[in-house]
Amino acid sequence: MATLQDVERLVAELPGTEEKTRHGTRTWTVGGKAYAWERPFSKADLKRFGDETPPDESILAIRVEDLGEKEAVLTARAGDGFFTIPHFDNYAAVLIELELVPEAVLREALLDGWLVFAPAAQAQDVIAARRRRAKD
Repeated sequence: MATLQDVERLVAELPGTEEKTRHGTRTWTVGGKAYAWERPFSKADLKRFGDETPPDESILAIRVEDLGEKEAVLTARAGDGFFTIPHFDNYAAVLIELELVPEAVLREALLDGWLVFAPAAQAQDVIAARRRRAKD
């Protein structure tokens, strides 16, 4: 459903976002901290899948507030392509198989990741603007 071009368009809506290259992949940051990035699988990741077939489409990693939120997101959004791998154990981020995630869900996940590191004033402005739009 979603593509990396959709990610680019959606992160452009979030103030202070910068696109950088980290470990050879696109990474989106706010306040100098990565909140979303392309996440290809390493050889070790692929080996850990064992007999399971790993997703072969674009994978996006997005930060979450903490491990409790990670578990909640994984439980609520598994049907939307959200998952994790052993490499992300004890790390507050989730993976998303872009071809499975609806755009509205991706938009919210990116906003949540952005909010982890966004400056408070920017975060309040974005949240207020979204509330105004929701009322209209």
